[in-house]
Amino acid sequence: MVKDLFGKKILFFDGAMGTMLQEAGLKTGEMPDNMNISHPETVIKIHEKYLAAGSDIITTNTFGCNTVKLKDAGYSKEAIVTKAVENAKMAARAYMTVKPRFVALDIGPTGKLLKPLGDLHFDEAISLFEETVSAGSKAGADLILIETMSDTHELKAAVLAAKENCDLPVIASVTLDERGRMLTGGSVDVVIALLEGLNVDVIGFNCGLGPQELTTHAAHALSLSSTPLLLMPNAGLPCQAADGSIYYNVTPDEFAENMKKNAKNGIWLLGGCCGTTPAHIEALVDKCAGINPAAVTKKIMTIISSGSKTVKFGSDFVINGERINPTGKPHFRRALKNGDYSILLQEGISQKENGAVVLDVNTGVPGIDEAAVLTSLVEQLQEIINTPLSIDTSDINAMAQAMRIYNGKPLVNSISGKKSVMDNVFPLIRKYGGVVIALTLDENGIPETVEGRIKVAEKIIAYAKNYGIDREAFLFDPLTMAVSAGQDARLTLECVRKLKKIGLKTTLGVSNVSFGLPKREILNSAFLYLALDAGLDAAILNPNVQEMHQAIKNFSDGKPFSGNAAIDALLGKDKNFFHYLEIYGKKQSEDISIQTKKDNVPLSEAILKGLKDEAKNSAQRSLELHSPLEVIEQELIPALNRTGQNFEQGTIYLPQLLMSADAAKNAFAVIRTAMGNGADSSAGTIVIATVEGDIHDIGKNIVRAMLENYRFNVIDLGKDVPAHTVVEAVQKHSAKLAGLSALMTSTVAGMEKTIQALRKAAPDCKIMCGGAVLTKEYAEHIGADFYGNDAMASVRYAQKVFNSGNIQTSKEFKAP
Repeated sequence: MVKDLFGKKILFFDGAMGTMLQEAGLKTGEMPDNMNISHPETVIKIHEKYLAAGSDIITTNTFGCNTVKLKDAGYSKEAIVTKAVENAKMAARAYMTVKPRFVALDIGPTGKLLKPLGDLHFDEAISLFEETVSAGSKAGADLILIETMSDTHELKAAVLAAKENCDLPVIASVTLDERGRMLTGGSVDVVIALLEGLNVDVIGFNCGLGPQELTTHAAHALSLSSTPLLLMPNAGLPCQAADGSIYYNVTPDEFAENMKKNAKNGIWLLGGCCGTTPAHIEALVDKCAGINPAAVTKKIMTIISSGSKTVKFGSDFVINGERINPTGKPHFRRALKNGDYSILLQEGISQKENGAVVLDVNTGVPGIDEAAVLTSLVEQLQEIINTPLSIDTSDINAMAQAMRIYNGKPLVNSISGKKSVMDNVFPLIRKYGGVVIALTLDENGIPETVEGRIKVAEKIIAYAKNYGIDREAFLFDPLTMAVSAGQDARLTLECVRKLKKIGLKTTLGVSNVSFGLPKREILNSAFLYLALDAGLDAAILNPNVQEMHQAIKNFSDGKPFSGNAAIDALLGKDKNFFHYLEIYGKKQSEDISIQTKKDNVPLSEAILKGLKDEAKNSAQRSLELHSPLEVIEQELIPALNRTGQNFEQGTIYLPQLLMSADAAKNAFAVIRTAMGNGADSSAGTIVIATVEGDIHDIGKNIVRAMLENYRFNVIDLGKDVPAHTVVEAVQKHSAKLAGLSALMTSTVAGMEKTIQALRKAAPDCKIMCGGAVLTKEYAEHIGADFYGNDAMASVRYAQKVFNSGNIQTSKEFKAP
């Protein structure tokens, strides 16, 4: 099996299929996947060229083979995938006598954003990928290659589809930008945390960048990954030839020389993406002959992630915010029962702002469908917060559903040493990935000694091995007990020390210690200080309490804790708490919490934080005091501008940008009603479209959302739009600006054709364009007036075209 070779022998993939198909005559607008059936001899010949160049693994011509893209293909997906695998295997058989050859079922992205950023649900994405996997594995593919993924959530859907529908090895590869980020903000750290949690066989990086640009990111991946790595860069950047054709600027020799360095550093699987040819692969195989890459080594890390952020336990102290929990909070219970989560979302934002780097999410309320509520709350929190979440439930069905939908590798709270609990939870950890909070208790209850609790921890580690789960997957909680009930905090602190000594990570629920005593925040912060001194790695606590932060700061600065009475109470020096109660028992409790609930969130804040319900309510309150135009110009537009600036500066990523846009839409809806007839005008009309032959519309949809929020009337023609349709729309709406998008190299010609048609029929219309295959220089060459590398750049240009500057005072308004 090919899996037996991963990390033991250098394996060479093939290069670009699309590039070769274009050379073989693929026309603009034709679907490459159809050629498996219409021109099988062409596809087989391309496979043979790569095999002759030395490829160990060839990929099927199925990159775009999913229901979304194949809607009008003329052939069924099963027929295309089956024929694609047969073509590849036919080619491979002739080269088996030289060395083993393998066929990888190639699976690309759907071309759509998943909810909440787009309109494709996570489960729908899984279903689309399932169809391809089932057909390909049935046809005889040797492995699965999931490639060119730009969204961690879609990546997870594809991996789950592969693992749930076949037993083949799975390679999962993503696309990075120059900063080492995916489109939706995921970093190399995030990718490795997610994919190692999902137990893929190889982690890859392909497309987007050339071999030199990918080298830095590959080196970082090598420092983190315990899994073999694949590298498949482009042949540099797309360039424009004198005859108008596109070529890539890295020669085969240059490509191979750069890849040789990566092989020596420890990359075991090598291949090429856009622009690479059999010549590139032949040079690659020749240059890397005889290299023995650095061995794949296990990295000892306890790490969780969201879609764009990781948290590593064992370095900096980790605050796990405890506040999203209905226990003792009637208003939270009501909110969960009524399905109105706005107060919980605000609580999440507040905890993050006050220092929480993980948020515990508990929805345990009697009488509700906990699985549905927990899953919904997890989804909504991930819409507006990039902080990793802790899924806190004892309902195994709720845990399973929340872990499945979760975008990233979660923290799971919690298990114990009870066999029945471990047998329920460990299969979920093995399948979805995660770090588990493990309580040191079992069927015999809570051990009364340090040694007893350590034995439970060791029992959990030993049992987890049966499920293939390593010790790094645990945070051990030696249990915080209430000192007011006669429990000794020193036992817990000693457990932390001993667990730390044997190399295990620890966490505690800090606030349990002070139950039944006054001024709990004083005791809690003192206990936290002592636990930090014992080596505590993380804690579930209220980050909105100033004393907790002061305890952390004092410990970090090497300063003693100031509350001696609290320390004495915790360490058993103050019998019956006489001294502590003398100091704190008769005093009124002061409000030392940082404010968490905001009943009247300002409109600008609601937009910046992506709070949709609060944006609507805030707009309504603002309209009671100001005219609609004043609300737009003084509150809404400045907030949108600030969001745009944050995006351009790289301090927020695409998910935050779009959630702010959604919040602004809610506000616009309220303002539109107040404006009456004035709401029917706009800041200018813009026609946008994905050009003919291209069925990718993610970038276009993002641009549309931002333009609409800046009051432009956007006529969205959709995807795969012929040139004459664009011209007709521009003429019909007297549009002064048109926006064109293309992602596929093979459809750039369609963009040029559309631009030429517009120049002839509507010479006064300005044209902006964008897409992954374009550069500023090439956009100028094909006649565009402007190249936008992101959504905000398009907004800025639209403002310039319509002379709206930074949105000056205007009586015109168009609601999204």
